[in-house]
Amino acid sequence: MSEESTHKQKHLYLVDGSAFIFRAYYSLPPLTNPEGTPVGAILGYTNMLWKLADDLHAADGPTHLAVILDKSGTSFRNEIYDQYKANRPPAPDDLKPQFPIIRDATRAFSLPMVEEDNVEADDMIASYTKAAVAQGWKVTIVSSDKDLMQLVEPGVDMFDTMKDKRFHAEEVREKFGVGPELVGDMLSLMGDSSDNIPGVPGVGPKTATKLLIEHGDLDGVLAAAPTMKKSKMQERLVEHEDMARLSRVLVTLKEDCPLPIALDDMELQDIPEEPLVEFLQHHNFKALLKRIGHTSDADAANKAIAGQPKATTAGDGAASAPVAGAAPKPPEMPPIDVEKYECVTDADTLDAWIAKARDAGVAAFDARTATIPARSPEPAARPSPE
Repeated sequence: MSEESTHKQKHLYLVDGSAFIFRAYYSLPPLTNPEGTPVGAILGYTNMLWKLADDLHAADGPTHLAVILDKSGTSFRNEIYDQYKANRPPAPDDLKPQFPIIRDATRAFSLPMVEEDNVEADDMIASYTKAAVAQGWKVTIVSSDKDLMQLVEPGVDMFDTMKDKRFHAEEVREKFGVGPELVGDMLSLMGDSSDNIPGVPGVGPKTATKLLIEHGDLDGVLAAAPTMKKSKMQERLVEHEDMARLSRVLVTLKEDCPLPIALDDMELQDIPEEPLVEFLQHHNFKALLKRIGHTSDADAANKAIAGQPKATTAGDGAASAPVAGAAPKPPEMPPIDVEKYECVTDADTLDAWIAKARDAGVAAFDARTATIPARSPEPAARPSPE
């Protein structure tokens, strides 16, 4: 251990690698390496790890760091409630072959990587957080997952790299209307569609916040429900008490998981060039190679793979796909006249536009994403890892 790290408080960064993977996948177009393997998520993930290291200032940065991944799409919660995360779609076909290579990318950075059977990445993050705090360390959780905001306390914060925002207790309270200690109770009342947490039907964020402020916690809300003023909400609280309590079990993070890597073994060292250079060269990530003073000849890389057709690669992060021949030049497009835009606010206007689209035989639409910017959306329901 370096002499410097023994003279300052240890600061552990726990990277929610599973969130990185899906953010990376949805933020980049399809890309392939010289072998034709999809690598869009891999390139995005690698860039995110690199950017995290670049953006960390010495005063705020980690002395220790680990990447935490989900090993599979199921955990002990599925044994408790068989519908847990049942609504999540399977991972996209072009993402599935990238999962093992993303693990190779983490190893290429020579970073500790944790993934365990029957628990989720969130549980391992919670367990490492508790263990580090018990030893007097600071902890930063690199994620935007609302479930993990339950862990925020003095000495523990969250860092959303996409928004470059840190969450302490005050920021959590601004987001939810309650402090970190009540985030689990809030999720238990309102449910969570992304994880298929049932909650209490009809109870949304505002109602859940109001109930918790008035009655203290979930137990207080449910105890008071029978004597509340008669209403649909009161009836639902009484009728769905069991679902609320089940939801509380499902959203509670497991903090006593065995730790496969000791905290002290997570000390952050300088990243050795090998095996990182070999990994970047293999996948022809030229822009990243240049950052560490290496170059990659894309033509030579393609020729080294006998019998493989030339494919568009992820070299500089360009967005393109393999083609059989030269792409035709796109037609000239007329200028956009924004004066012809119309804001649809009623059914009649919508019907009129639908009729126009049918007459034209073509229409386009922009799907709203769960986060901003749309180039790097957070999907409403994260597909299950494979």
